Amino acid sequence: MTGRRERGRTANRTGAAAEETAARYYVAKGAEILARNWRCREGELDIVVLDRGVLAFVEVKQRRHGASLYEPVSPAQWRRLEQAANRYMMEEAAMTGGLSGMRFDLVLIGPGGVPQVIENARNFDDS
Repeated sequence: MTGRRERGRTANRTGAAAEETAARYYVAKGAEILARNWRCREGELDIVVLDRGVLAFVEVKQRRHGASLYEPVSPAQWRRLEQAANRYMMEEAAMTGGLSGMRFDLVLIGPGGVPQVIENARNFDDS
């Protein structure tokens, strides 16, 4: 049991480091971080960013192997992210007024720790 617990702690630290890398990327390009690890019953949003008037829901994925980097989010995961984003919009309406749009970004962090950012990885209106 101790090995499983330690792997969980290591994964949490690794995930937190990946999210920090992604947040730094957005701040460096002038975006404002509105929320990190925002949770609701529908799911969790890793990072919520206001980027030039666009609300971006950012999913961060880190992989040890580059080959698995490009298949990180399943359709079911996208649905949960969309549901959590809808909840965020309802609960944080004051923060989300006056937007020029919204999008889902995916930040992939592979070996070497360099983030690959895919803006509009999933269009909000896609089904």
